[in-house]
Amino acid sequence: MDPGRYRHTLTTTAGRRVVRGWWDDRTLADGKFVSWVGEYGALPDAHVTLVDEQDGTVLATWPDESEPS
Repeated sequence: MDPGRYRHTLTTTAGRRVVRGWWDDRTLADGKFVSWVGEYGALPDAHVTLVDEQDGTVLATWPDESEPS
């Protein structure tokens, strides 16, 4: 069974993967990304990514790595 095209990964301190999830619908995946940031964003060193598994494109990251620190 195909787990879904869009994959979220939540990592925390030292890059430890905590949660992963897959969705087939991009709109739902985008909504889940925002939800995960709200739900898990306060964890120490939390990092959330959304990847298109079909072509390997990183669609979103939080915190935004392109922002200056």
